Amino acid sequence: MAKKGKQFRDAAQRYDKQQPQTATAGVELVKSLASAKFDETLELAARLGVDPRKADQMIRGTVSLPSGTGTDVRVAVFAQGEAATQAGEAGADVVGADDLAEQVQAGKMDFDVAIATPDMMPVVGKLGKILGPRGLMPNPKTGTVTPDVAKAVGEFKSGKVEYRTDRQGNVHVPVGKVSFEADALVANIRAVMEELNRAKPAALKGRYIRKVTISSTMGPGVRLDPADLGATT
Repeated sequence: MAKKGKQFRDAAQRYDKQQPQTATAGVELVKSLASAKFDETLELAARLGVDPRKADQMIRGTVSLPSGTGTDVRVAVFAQGEAATQAGEAGADVVGADDLAEQVQAGKMDFDVAIATPDMMPVVGKLGKILGPRGLMPNPKTGTVTPDVAKAVGEFKSGKVEYRTDRQGNVHVPVGKVSFEADALVANIRAVMEELNRAKPAALKGRYIRKVTISSTMGPGVRLDPADLGATT
């Protein structure tokens, strides 16, 4: 643990943490600072000027990353009949109805995304206390409650990710792996920022995008210039 701490401190001393970077320069810097023996995830963190306590300022949705996530996303689908068949054919890792709900209640949740057909929501709704805290509860706003489960499975398998504000008004989104080419990571970052700009609450007064930072799993944060990302003020 001490060695990891030293690597982090050494990396943080190699650049000016307060100097905002362009997306390209920031990505190159993060890639140069990544020193773990595994392929680290690059994450974007945006501090928004919203008040998550107000329903009309709660930001939540999905964004498709043009370069993908670099991660094998396991998808579970609550469906029955023809919809269940379509979900399986689309590549869902787990498909079920009441039987899948029983697995979740037993603590068996080997999946990263949960999708449900509208008719299954009475069953899924009972799992809210289990799925909700883990960010796995299907929701129409994120496209995870839909009659077209095959399309949803394909989208999440190919790079669609969810985002939502936390209690402090921050949004954290994985935007790929450090091993990606810089251009691919920049494309994903810009896609996320475009989506956040689109989702700006109409009721918001004051500055919207306050700070944007990217970092690898084990590395220090690098500030990005919001203006370079086309951030809405």
